[in-house]
Amino acid sequence: MTQALANVVTFEEFVDWLHENSGVRYELHHGNIIEMAQPVGDHEEVKGFLTIKLSATIDRLDLPYVIPNQAIVRPNGKDSGYFPDVLVLNRANLANEQLWKKQSILSLGASIPLVIEIVSTNWRDDYYLKYADYEEMGIPEYWIVDYAALGGRNFIGNPKQPTISICNLVDGEYQITKFRDHERIISPNFPELNLTANQIFQAGMV
Repeated sequence: MTQALANVVTFEEFVDWLHENSGVRYELHHGNIIEMAQPVGDHEEVKGFLTIKLSATIDRLDLPYVIPNQAIVRPNGKDSGYFPDVLVLNRANLANEQLWKKQSILSLGASIPLVIEIVSTNWRDDYYLKYADYEEMGIPEYWIVDYAALGGRNFIGNPKQPTISICNLVDGEYQITKFRDHERIISPNFPELNLTANQIFQAGMV
């Protein structure tokens, strides 16, 4: 579970506050500092598996991308700041990010060809809050990896089943394609990625 801390703050206040409170994971959701629960092992295995596979593809194809260990995504000047589970950066656009060099802050959709959130108990953040903000930012591709089938039935079916929702930006709006079981993932930005949904899910089940 996530926990909201007292006091509504600006994004700038949040960034300053982070320097004194680095021992716990926090995000800023519309002015509210949110303490993020420590991820479980399965979550981290899925995250690590995807990072390795994407990094290998980036290296093999010599793409101008990099996957940072930790960077803040700030949606369209809002008092929000997110730390995505996996974030792919377009190095060619980082020169346009005013706060990147000194604070590792990103605010331009053109800098982020792909963002991935791995669903935890706070699933509404991924399916509603971050979905809307990433779409508004113009991030071309957003994956919601629900390996434990925690999301609402409207998103992952009834009965619930592990689902990867790939949101592809078309004319400013996300178009969603869902992948389950042995279906091969189709990524607009990484078409060479040869993975099935189950391969990703099973990364957290070994």
